[in-house]
Amino acid sequence: MARASEVAPAGAPAKDSSTGYNIRTFLGRFGALIFLIALVVLFSVLKPNSFPTAQNLFNIARQASISGLVAVGMTFVILTGGIDLSVGSLLALSGIIAAAVYKGGTGLLDTAAGEASGSGLFAAIVVACAVGVIGGFLQGTIVTRLKIPPFIATLGGMSAFRGLTLLIGNGGPISAFDDTFKVLGQGRVGDLVPIPVIVFLIVAAIAHIILRYTQYGRYVYAVGGNVEAARLSGLNTGLIILSVYMIVGLTAGFGGFMLASRLNSAEAIAGVGLELTVIAAVVIGGTSLSGGEGGVIGTVIGSLLVSVLTAGLTQLNVTSYVQQILIGLVIVFAVFFDRFTKARR
Repeated sequence: MARASEVAPAGAPAKDSSTGYNIRTFLGRFGALIFLIALVVLFSVLKPNSFPTAQNLFNIARQASISGLVAVGMTFVILTGGIDLSVGSLLALSGIIAAAVYKGGTGLLDTAAGEASGSGLFAAIVVACAVGVIGGFLQGTIVTRLKIPPFIATLGGMSAFRGLTLLIGNGGPISAFDDTFKVLGQGRVGDLVPIPVIVFLIVAAIAHIILRYTQYGRYVYAVGGNVEAARLSGLNTGLIILSVYMIVGLTAGFGGFMLASRLNSAEAIAGVGLELTVIAAVVIGGTSLSGGEGGVIGTVIGSLLVSVLTAGLTQLNVTSYVQQILIGLVIVFAVFFDRFTKARR
């Protein structure tokens, strides 16, 4: 005999208990992509003569490329349940050291572009990446060895790296580079596709393969899902956590060079507020702040979404102050939506 709770009222339609779950699962996976498409359509309708042009869309992608590059590295960190607030300062530090190496100077403003004492483009890129990796290693060591919470450790790093950047650059920029230095940041393929966009997509593709199809990637998800269970399973959780901070340091370092190349100037104040944009892209893309869930594809979508939102609002003459408010609200909503879908599951 059926229990009372299992008997539907007369004339009432049968309730499909899986419908709500399926809808929530679908939105949880594709919500960011749907929102991105909706924004593109909305701004295209509001600004039909300027927004949907190929040139403008590629410019938006170029705007997203530097922060997106760093966001790819941040995805690894957040997947383990960590956070890195120092990426903007580390980006600036890497960029200004790379600029000094390229020019053969010590960071003084009177260094001339293309000096014979410079070490060349390849050396500048390697140094920028090395500075980022070392910065990530130091912070990862503080987190894993000294057991300092990532928020505190990287908050200290944010201040320390910024101060070191100002010291090396004497508080000012290093600028006026030759065309060789500027090619990666300002060059285009076929007079349309910016090279930074291609670099961003290549790095994202490599990161996606690592996370989804390698044993290391499975370890990262395992640590983020339950660090204690991962440790008891025999994983060296400390080494894995250390490695993700080195990865985000690598992307921040390379991003520092790319930004200097694009602006034709290594600014001591470069990357201020970048951590907000980067974390927003990762979270909006569906990576959970509690770790263990998300991926690089979502981060790419999140980076483009933030860039489209900013560019669209700019074309609508919305002030930067209002833009910051709206982006902040989007971040809060993305975190709430992530919590909501998880709770319902």
